[in-house]
Amino acid sequence: MTAVVARATARERFNVMLLTVFGVLALALAAGGLYGMMSYLVTEQSREIGIRLALGGGPGRVVRRVVGEGVIVTLVGVACGCGLALWLSRAIADLLFVIKPTDPLTYAAIAALLVVVAALASYVPARRAVQVDPVEVLRG
Repeated sequence: MTAVVARATARERFNVMLLTVFGVLALALAAGGLYGMMSYLVTEQSREIGIRLALGGGPGRVVRRVVGEGVIVTLVGVACGCGLALWLSRAIADLLFVIKPTDPLTYAAIAALLVVVAALASYVPARRAVQVDPVEVLRG
């Protein structure tokens, strides 16, 4: 009987595994893209960051500012993505068995995960920015 059930659900298990792999890849691409964008923004703002540090702005404030920018951009993207996902959820309704396509807990968990990933991806360039010597930045 176990073999019969395994054969009967093989296609659904494969679909779920495939969607899981694509979801993890999408999360990795989103994190890499956000990291790249934040690194670019920090590089472009290195003079401004140097001036802020030279005038007495604490490193903590600079880190909070850069991470805050990354989180705000992510929140806008998550809001747009959730709206689009709700609109397109009818397309995947046949693949879901236990949860509804509009399950609010799932949407909240994914949104929270993306915001945490965004904060972590923004933190690294922010820490790198405050470790630069302000005098060297202002000379360059």
